[in-house]
Amino acid sequence: MPIDKSKITRDMMEKAEQCETADDLVALAKANGITLTKEEADAYLAEMDNMELDEEALDNVAGGSSYSDGYGDEP
Repeated sequence: MPIDKSKITRDMMEKAEQCETADDLVALAKANGITLTKEEADAYLAEMDNMELDEEALDNVAGGSSYSDGYGDEP
């Protein structure tokens, strides 16, 4: 049965991101009234492991590269 995503809060997502094992994630889901199989938890954790941003993406998230062509430079 698919998970009703409308029941998942931001707090629950933040806690899910802190889970290190599928068993931890299954227990968190159960504590919040959500049925999650170990296989689903493994898939979620694997997906989160692959979410690392490369350096260019990190720069864009952090505000991009600096631009100083004369701005702020002393004469």
